[in-house]
Amino acid sequence: MTFMKTRLATSILVGSLLFGASNALAEAVLHRGNSGEPQTLDYAHISIDIESFVVKDLFEGLTIYDAKGEIVPGAAESWTVSDDGTVYTFKLRDNAKWSDGSAVTAEDFLFSLRRVEDPKTAAGYANILYPIKNAQKVNKGELPVDQLGVKAVDAKTVEITLERPTPFFLQLLAHQTALPISKANFEKFGDQFVKPGNMVSNGAFKLESHVPNDTLTVVKNDQYWDVANVKLDKVIFYPIDDDAASVRRFEAKEMDLVYNFSADQIKRLRESYGDQVHVNPSLATYYYTFDTREAPYSDVRVRNALSMAVDRDFLAAEIYSGAQLPAYHLVPPGMEGYGEGAVPDWAALSQIDREDKAVALMKEAGYGEGAKPLNIEIRYNTNANHERVATAVADMWKNTFGANVSLVNLDVASHYAYLQEGGKFNVARAGWTADYADPENFLTLNVGSNVTFNYAKYKNDEFDALMQQSNEERDVAKRMDILKKAEAILSRDQPIAPFMNTANLWLVASRVSGWSDNAVNEHLSKYLNVSE
Repeated sequence: MTFMKTRLATSILVGSLLFGASNALAEAVLHRGNSGEPQTLDYAHISIDIESFVVKDLFEGLTIYDAKGEIVPGAAESWTVSDDGTVYTFKLRDNAKWSDGSAVTAEDFLFSLRRVEDPKTAAGYANILYPIKNAQKVNKGELPVDQLGVKAVDAKTVEITLERPTPFFLQLLAHQTALPISKANFEKFGDQFVKPGNMVSNGAFKLESHVPNDTLTVVKNDQYWDVANVKLDKVIFYPIDDDAASVRRFEAKEMDLVYNFSADQIKRLRESYGDQVHVNPSLATYYYTFDTREAPYSDVRVRNALSMAVDRDFLAAEIYSGAQLPAYHLVPPGMEGYGEGAVPDWAALSQIDREDKAVALMKEAGYGEGAKPLNIEIRYNTNANHERVATAVADMWKNTFGANVSLVNLDVASHYAYLQEGGKFNVARAGWTADYADPENFLTLNVGSNVTFNYAKYKNDEFDALMQQSNEERDVAKRMDILKKAEAILSRDQPIAPFMNTANLWLVASRVSGWSDNAVNEHLSKYLNVSE
């Protein structure tokens, strides 16, 4: 009996130790729904939020956004700015390392910024860093890359000289385009540096695996300078663009975060999940763009008629359940010093009066019932909300003009790739969220030289001149007035039709801590944790 008791006690003790060890070794894993498959993980060739969510977990710029959406030091521990506001000197953290243990150096940032502006790279977002001295000329091939206004003063000091004072420059450096990559690693692997097994990163996480259209897994980077404060061991991104499937997986507790669920589910989800449902106003605009290269969308009358026939109140209230606000101008509210943007004259009319005016304008252009037929194809990225908007707009155009409207959808990466590569279309859905809180970030989408994001291929010399003038104006109030004049031209010409100011829709499981809604929609996984 004594032997049996001893053996039993020993078994219990061993079992207890194993159970305790199991708990201690349990991984903290965040299951993160990401609403679509990234085109790439190369910082120079991404443009949409679902890509930046991943890339910013892997790589860290000189500055980053904290959980509240405010700029804080990233790879740089501090910086100074010259009295004239044109020279920024950044001191890199002494303990900033790449995931292979090598030091993050000023040369890495110099190499990365030059790579973005090198025309051979063909970075679609290179223009966002044009405030850097000579960046535009370098990007256009007018100057060699070594003339870019960036200098490695020493191994841990980066100096950046600007063309002119740029109040929002620290925000630009938190953008994915300003992320660093390891120069040594790129020289070893070239464009293949993004692959699992090749990638070396300096962010809170490192890439473990990527199965396209299934999962993308990142794990804690034990070389990260702030690794002691990173609570998660692993983040699994699920690139699901099916809203209903994402919600089902959230309800089944298979996913902790869901980005962009169907707005018609807000009421039901709130009743079931309360404050796990997040509807957060953002600096973002939902719009349709017209291909101005070909008739009838090359005709300003047609563009205006189509735009004024869209009932924005219906879209915002009925399709988005009040989670969006009707919009008639591209620049969303909330930009400091800008106030209300310019709206077209017809925005003040009732919807019935707008439709009457739209019919008359369309007839004047020679289209519609009794005239040339109006055949319209609407392109949109796969999403239940976008599908409902497209269906509603198609119905409005059919009822108002007798138009024949068809719908075409692609996954989010393919949709934007098609537009950015200059593919021809009639009308296409698009959206823009502020990269930095300044009206320029929205208005510059329509500059004639913006080959990547000017989907409409709109060209207006007066508009372009005003945008250039705004870049050179030092007085803040005068600069805002110039930008308002530029937006007034867009409102008149309607190369794009703004529909709504957007809210970000998230489902955040109660087991997730560290989450904070913010207008810039920045949510680094390094600030999050999960509990059972």
